[in-house]
Amino acid sequence: MAPLRLSFEIRSSPQHAFDVWTTRLSSWWPKGHSASGNPDTTVVFEPRLGGRIFERTPDGAEVDWGEITLWEPPHRLGYLWHIARHRRDATDVELRFVDLGDGTTRLDVVHSGWERLGSEGPVWREANRGGWEALIPSFIGAAEG
Repeated sequence: MAPLRLSFEIRSSPQHAFDVWTTRLSSWWPKGHSASGNPDTTVVFEPRLGGRIFERTPDGAEVDWGEITLWEPPHRLGYLWHIARHRRDATDVELRFVDLGDGTTRLDVVHSGWERLGSEGPVWREANRGGWEALIPSFIGAAEG
């Protein structure tokens, strides 16, 4: 099954955009867009190879969402992604922060691995297309703000 491929332009440097993605995720992640559905959940991104991506609810419970598999600041980032699913059903996300040389960055997203989900793969792929398209404006606003 074909990967999702999306590109967006951001008025910031690659370093700043990468930092906003990896160190300020909870500041721009949509409230309630979590495994728990709790709007007061904190999203944590451990900025290193092998780091966890997880949510922490107000009562301290942690729910894993993914694991960092590629760490090349400020240009490339990859992770296994399994929010609301078991780790064995993780898909692969790779982000490239491309310097366009004019104070802007192009964010290229490649989200693949849908075949691991079997017959559910096409449905999850389309759901994630909508998820990316809803999520990215929040990120761009934070990176440009």
